[in-house]
Amino acid sequence: MVLLFSIIVLALIFDYINGFHDAANSISTVVTTKVLTPVQAVLWAAFFNFVAFFLAKYWLGFKIAETVSKTVIAEYVTLPVILSALIAAIIWNLATWWFAIPSSSSHTLLGSLAGAAIAYGGFNSIHYTGHNGMIVIIAFIAIAPLIGMIAGVIVTVITLHLAKKMKPKNAERRFRHLQLLSSAWLSITHGLNDSTKVMGVIGVSLIAYNASVGSETLPHWLRLSTMKDIHDWVPFACFTAIALGTLSGGWKIVKTMGNKITKLTAVEGFCSQMASSITLQMTEQMGIPVSTTHVISGGIMGVGAVKRLSAVRWSVTINLLWAWVLTIPVSALLAAGIYSLIHLFGV
Repeated sequence: MVLLFSIIVLALIFDYINGFHDAANSISTVVTTKVLTPVQAVLWAAFFNFVAFFLAKYWLGFKIAETVSKTVIAEYVTLPVILSALIAAIIWNLATWWFAIPSSSSHTLLGSLAGAAIAYGGFNSIHYTGHNGMIVIIAFIAIAPLIGMIAGVIVTVITLHLAKKMKPKNAERRFRHLQLLSSAWLSITHGLNDSTKVMGVIGVSLIAYNASVGSETLPHWLRLSTMKDIHDWVPFACFTAIALGTLSGGWKIVKTMGNKITKLTAVEGFCSQMASSITLQMTEQMGIPVSTTHVISGGIMGVGAVKRLSAVRWSVTINLLWAWVLTIPVSALLAAGIYSLIHLFGV
């Protein structure tokens, strides 16, 4: 029981860190275009991170939670494996936050789960193929930002065409207001993507614990045999944790996301947020956990490329790509090492 509660606490800590690590994803454009102050922006984003809970519960469902819960083959899901994965994911998230690297919390968690499971049961412990397999998830490291970039180009072209008769001052004023809506939608899709993956971790931990001790010995709120029957306290806690994390901000990464890739106006900020939100909504409906960081970076690149290709600072983009590529293997190796240490001490 102590190990289970430790995992739940660590999962929520990871979710909280995810919130302040990825806060820049939702707020960078509204802050850099000065639509909102930093304090207003984090309050706005945190509120809509939490609103996502109600949309998921009563409308959209928790598809990504189910995907994450199936990353590791059921017989290799043990509490020490999950504990190792969470410790590794937290370490990598804090390291990348400290060095202002906008890496993927989603891929950190999935890579850590894979690494710990492989250390325990070998390479046969992972689902590789199928709709929810690791091959699809890894493929979307490249596909997701590309979709975001294409969406950024399309949304920008359409928006500029519709606004071509507007005076520049009027357009800037109107799109400053519209950017509030696009930022809200982006925060909702961010919450849907990132909170539900932590739900998957807590859910699979409860399922594994129930299988090991017998559900009849547990209180009702800890009983779980399938992700479809998950208790409301799990998603509520996850969405609350990420909202509180967002309130803590992510100022180191805001500068990278908002200024270093390309300079943005209110119109361009609106377009990048809309493109990112559309992409995230699509992948969530597919049940594929993607990186909000990757998607939003792609959206910003697409918007910048419409002005001219030289408007995008491709050297910064190449540095981001290195972080994206390395996240899963580094997290996996770190989790495997931590699992070996935990196993050595008999946990």
